[in-house]
Amino acid sequence: MPYFQLPNDLEKRDVAERFTPNETQKVTLIVAACYIVAIAILWHVPFLKYLLYPFKLLTVALHEFSHAFAGILTCARIHSIQLDPDEGGATRMAGGIPIITLPAGYLGSSFFGACMIACGFNTNASKVASIALAVLFLIALFWARKSWITWALIIGFAAIIVALWLIKNSIALRYFVLFMGVMSCMYVLWDIVDDTLARKVNTSDASVFAKICGCCSSRVWGFIWLIIACIYFGLGLIVGLVAFKQSEAQMQEDARHFIPAPGA
Repeated sequence: MPYFQLPNDLEKRDVAERFTPNETQKVTLIVAACYIVAIAILWHVPFLKYLLYPFKLLTVALHEFSHAFAGILTCARIHSIQLDPDEGGATRMAGGIPIITLPAGYLGSSFFGACMIACGFNTNASKVASIALAVLFLIALFWARKSWITWALIIGFAAIIVALWLIKNSIALRYFVLFMGVMSCMYVLWDIVDDTLARKVNTSDASVFAKICGCCSSRVWGFIWLIIACIYFGLGLIVGLVAFKQSEAQMQEDARHFIPAPGA
């Protein structure tokens, strides 16, 4: 008969400490909550909503890159990625496995958003996330090289990253990566609701996915993807809390030794 040992008080206390935010993490959580409120407000306020416009396009770029990346993994040939000024996008490919490439847009961009949220709890992790995100966008730019709006977005994004990297041991970069993560996850949640649960015209990825699968409606698949995206959002916060327990002073000291800004 197998023997199971119950965790002792010390082990329970260790688990509790891992999930209990320290003072620096509390500040990060408060900032993330403020981002959520600010994005939700700006999303629907006339004129002010244009402040989010470039960041919405960046999340659309992540969405389309996720389609393309899933296509590459399933042996598709990527013809182009197109971003539209009206916050739309399209990935044209030949081949691949549609049941993988179709949900990859929503689920991939929400996964990337969750990764950025987790990295937003630590300065050096934010540096790594910025480099990785820049590489993703450069790859996307190869497929979208004929799109002027993609060029403008990539150049603008690179300028912001470089500028924030140079500010006081890259402390501002951490909050920018956190914002991009929250923005990406919220955009996915809103987009899924708008495209599948609320929209009456069946032209979404979920509607095409439902036709291919032959079971369940687009709204059902949209709801499933919404749940997965919410789980990613929560996991991003949990990973950030568990993995990055450094104080602000410790993060600044670590940042001085990992790709430091000139003069740091």
